Amino acid sequence: MSDAKAAQLPELKLYNTLTRSKDVFAPLDPALVRMYVCGPTVYDLAHIGNARPVIVFDLLYRVLRHLYGAEHVKYVRNITDVDDKINARAAAEHPGLALNEAIAKVTFATEAQFHDDLEALGVLHPDVEPRATEHIGEMRTLIERLIASGHAYVAEDHVLFSVPSMPEYGQLSRRPLDDMIAGARVDVAPYKQDAMDFVLWKPSKPGEPGWASPAGIAVNGRPGWHIECSAMSWKHLGETFDIHGGGIDLVFPHHENEVAQSRCAFHSGLMAKVWMHNGFLQVEGEKMSKSLGNFTTIRDLLNDWPGEVLRLTMLKTHYRQPIDWTVKGLEESAKTLEQWFDAAADDAYPRPAPAVLEALADDLNTPKAIAEMHGLRDHAGKKALAGTLAFLGFAPGALREWSAARAPALAISEAEIEARIAERIEARRNRDWAASDRIRDELLALGVAVKDNKDGTASWEPKR
Repeated sequence: MSDAKAAQLPELKLYNTLTRSKDVFAPLDPALVRMYVCGPTVYDLAHIGNARPVIVFDLLYRVLRHLYGAEHVKYVRNITDVDDKINARAAAEHPGLALNEAIAKVTFATEAQFHDDLEALGVLHPDVEPRATEHIGEMRTLIERLIASGHAYVAEDHVLFSVPSMPEYGQLSRRPLDDMIAGARVDVAPYKQDAMDFVLWKPSKPGEPGWASPAGIAVNGRPGWHIECSAMSWKHLGETFDIHGGGIDLVFPHHENEVAQSRCAFHSGLMAKVWMHNGFLQVEGEKMSKSLGNFTTIRDLLNDWPGEVLRLTMLKTHYRQPIDWTVKGLEESAKTLEQWFDAAADDAYPRPAPAVLEALADDLNTPKAIAEMHGLRDHAGKKALAGTLAFLGFAPGALREWSAARAPALAISEAEIEARIAERIEARRNRDWAASDRIRDELLALGVAVKDNKDGTASWEPKR
């Protein structure tokens, strides 16, 4: 990046859950900014709550690439493909197959569905998308290190992390011990040395997937959830890296335990420099749950709305705030995008307007960025608006196709509409307001809404 370009770019400020402060971001290595985000467990269609961190950190990825250059940013988002829910789903859906074969069918099909959903949401592919089962060797290595350094122990074919061995445990979530015990849903087991100790490795049950265990354990086993992300981030980003992201629900126990494992395995004071977490999502004011009947998958929503509308609805609320997902919000987003695409120039380089980038550089202040975009709808800002929309991942084609598909059938051809509008423009030039109003009303009766523009032209759209 040239010094002149760097001088024009704003400072990036990010809120860090670890420090509870918003600070200027300074990468550990300016030549390679490294970010890890917890990805999906692939056993079912992703729900709309899963889409929030994906969209939030896709936006941060775009901002980082703009500020530092695409070749200087490495984004890793994992796939968890070993889990009890996966085992149960595979056994239920493919009872005639061996469990390993059934698991492969479920995980690869679900991963493909996830990728299709994200493509519709305008989400870029991460630079690396590791699968947990491809990193068992790294997990065993970390576990062996933890045992050797006294931070983990073997008990009844399990390996557990010893929480009391790390005095700084709890710094990320800052919860009192009683809250941590409750929040961790502690599994009471006689082989635990402390109630807070958590599983790094456990024996596989008969028929379950299993791998050779660490620490000389004779039976095959499988990893605990937390060790997976420590292993994958280490493999692809190193012992320490810049940004770790995910939903606020992952702060404890998942991210707290990642910090403990990684720091103790590498004798380091740091795993990730900045920890970022997006807020919760509710649906029409209530927590999303199947029992309430408001459980909504991304796929269900994409049947009714283009991905661009879902994306904007997600970005209208600042990422650290809770979001209330409503039909009204979707309708407002659709209208906003229609206005933006109508106003934007046909083509422009995908570069954000400076005021929009300034807002995004302030801890991804998307509400302010959106307010700035409304100001780009006049003639002077049309190219900047087009470039900003492209930068933010909005493709106008999908929205226009969706609008056309939803439009009611017209009782008049487009050629006839254009001819009648030309007559109306001529009537207005001649100040024949009665004829102008009559043509407008006749077109409206035929399902055509006419809009007069400031420059004397007119546009039309099917009446909703």
